[in-house]
Amino acid sequence: MLTTVLRNVIAGRAAEVPTEATMDLIDPATEEVYGRAPISGAVEVDAAYAAADGAFAQWRDATPADRQLALFRIAEEMKERAEEFADLESQDTGKPRASLVADEIDQSVDQLRFFAGAARSLEGRAAGEYLAGHTSYVRREPVGVIGQVTPWNYPLNMAVWKIGPALAAGNAVVLKPAETTPQSTLLLAEVVANHTPEGLFNVVLGDRETGRMLVEHPRADMVAITGSVRAGMEVAKSAASDLKRVHLELGGKAPAVVFPDANLEKAVEGIVTGAYFNAGQDCTAATRVIVHESIHDEFVAALVARTHTHARTGGPHEDGILYGAVNSRAQLDGVSGFIERLPAHIRVETGGRRQGDRGYFWEATVLSGVRQDDEVVQREIFGPVLTVQSFSDADQALAFANGVPFALAASVWTRDHATAMRFTRDLDFGCVWVNTHIPFVSDMPHGGFKHSGYGKDLSQYGFDDYTRLKHVMSALQV
Repeated sequence: MLTTVLRNVIAGRAAEVPTEATMDLIDPATEEVYGRAPISGAVEVDAAYAAADGAFAQWRDATPADRQLALFRIAEEMKERAEEFADLESQDTGKPRASLVADEIDQSVDQLRFFAGAARSLEGRAAGEYLAGHTSYVRREPVGVIGQVTPWNYPLNMAVWKIGPALAAGNAVVLKPAETTPQSTLLLAEVVANHTPEGLFNVVLGDRETGRMLVEHPRADMVAITGSVRAGMEVAKSAASDLKRVHLELGGKAPAVVFPDANLEKAVEGIVTGAYFNAGQDCTAATRVIVHESIHDEFVAALVARTHTHARTGGPHEDGILYGAVNSRAQLDGVSGFIERLPAHIRVETGGRRQGDRGYFWEATVLSGVRQDDEVVQREIFGPVLTVQSFSDADQALAFANGVPFALAASVWTRDHATAMRFTRDLDFGCVWVNTHIPFVSDMPHGGFKHSGYGKDLSQYGFDDYTRLKHVMSALQV
């Protein structure tokens, strides 16, 4: 499938695929090489931007109705080819195949449909005479050619989050997926090509060097990335050299604050799912449980019990698993390193080790006795590891929750309305859930503060990020 998809994607649909430099694609469930992908160099990146530049003028001038119709058609073809997308996504990521269509492909279809609608919802101040004798109005315009970089944890979803608002607003795109998970993005490019002008959406493949060339390219009017804090900082520094607009969705370290009056059974169920779904490789994963001291021991015991029964890992075609392998050998080694460096005061309640000796599987792990300054509290593990610490009062809970460099998502679990309202106000995170953790909808914004980046994905706000505003003033008399 990879060879078929690659034929017409690199650097615009007419270019030949380069063969000089390639990279292995490794199945995370088996550690076997199942394909090779080309590495795009400067020639391919230049060609991709040239193709996007050529397509932009035509797409910019298309009516919102025309752009909407194209996105609807892309969404419908994706829906029709959902099983193909799921096969590729599962092979690249090791995710459970049985649930992929419902969990991720259908969500991507819905997100494209949402942005199809957003294409016809341009907003601006009403025209009026704000200065005597002159009429002013606001034009909302596309930014131009957008360079985008997507991660390996949700390859298709993140590509849709990026291209959906960009194309809906009238921009052209050059996108680099993560080197370990290119296939679903390449198939997406094939689908988009069936319904849009030549060269509108271009995919380049490669490693960090390809990403650097994409970000630094002089034709990029804006750069958007979902990735690590390190990558985001490098992109921001690079973009600053020629004042490119930047959209950053970076890491997270989401707390789940549990009060004694919460529905504890529901909290345990929601937190276990929120912690281990996608092997914890989610910047909004419930990585830190902050639970009141009066129920700490009871809650830890319940978390461990639920983890044993509902957080199994295994191959993508096994029954009864919640999550698959972590993405790569490097990711497995990273998770293992956190556990190897644990200080003596932290207790491994369950898990804490690799599962088997084939595939990048890590057991669902619960750590108790953690302290606020511990590495596993302060740094993003990005694996199936959950920490638990206790608090004595609401002020301490807030201090623990907010006391990390990240500010993407959080949840609070309580039946008390006043507590819920205080915490939704005072938790310093871009998304705060009450008595749930991790669901998203296309209509609401996603994005954080601090080291979690800036800019919003999804929603009308995500669409607005890919537009620019122009004030037009005209004298009433000539």
